[in-house]
Amino acid sequence: MQVDRLQEFFSNHPGLCLAFIAILGGIAWTFFQGPPRGVRKLSPMDATRLINHEDAVIIDVRTDGEFRQGHIVNAVNIPESQLGDRLGKLGKYRGRPVITTCRAGQISVKAGSRLVADGFEQVYSLNGGILAWEGASLPLTKK
Repeated sequence: MQVDRLQEFFSNHPGLCLAFIAILGGIAWTFFQGPPRGVRKLSPMDATRLINHEDAVIIDVRTDGEFRQGHIVNAVNIPESQLGDRLGKLGKYRGRPVITTCRAGQISVKAGSRLVADGFEQVYSLNGGILAWEGASLPLTKK
């Protein structure tokens, strides 16, 4: 009896059912996809270890204005929208670990994927971005 009502609902509301399936599929895709190949996520504490002991370079992919409001010391600012055009500037860092960061950690993963595709081997993304860095009471500079 319940199956008949379910079939009736599907036949009366096909658009609603398709939207539900699409949303459910999108959530499943996001959950199971994980970080892109070659880009590993780091906590702020792991990032400081990599900076201090392995001379990692920070690539901040936020806009110039966001960068000027506060950034990690010695970070290189290359907005994500300009990354493809400015990859040549990063060539000198190929042998070093590279940590990408943004405001919340989403865009930096995409930027890290671009670096991996360009041949960088040690690429990390700051999990949670600058917000997580600040949340861990680590310093930012405006210089």
